[in-house]
Amino acid sequence: MTRHEDASQPNEYRENLTRLPQLANAVIRRNIQGEIDKLKSAPALEQTAGRSSETLVKYEDFRIVMVVMKAGSRMNDHHADGPISVQGIQGKFRLRLPEDQDVEMGPGDILALERGLRHDVEALEDSAFLLTISWPRPKPEEAR
Repeated sequence: MTRHEDASQPNEYRENLTRLPQLANAVIRRNIQGEIDKLKSAPALEQTAGRSSETLVKYEDFRIVMVVMKAGSRMNDHHADGPISVQGIQGKFRLRLPEDQDVEMGPGDILALERGLRHDVEALEDSAFLLTISWPRPKPEEAR
């Protein structure tokens, strides 16, 4: 497939999305600060959990999610079925990894985690980060 050809599988995935199919468009552009501002005013941020998130990109094998957390809020016992990266945008937050390994993160920091690795997230300050999740596509012979 050349760079300009369109693969049918991504189009089929986009067409089958019942909600927000534009999250799987061939080209997606978002403004990070605009997304953070929107999430900071979301009702979910004021609820008990103290966090709000929005999926910015939703391809079949790849997601980008913006997460905003209030100081002191937590996400306990998380994991993903694919490898993830966490990129600090605002504030400070801590990831607790297996074997009591803590990683404190802030703006500009990025952390990659192997798939299935359990972790907790705690906002040390009002914080925002991008979560990227990737799943490998099955090889054609595995899809049969």
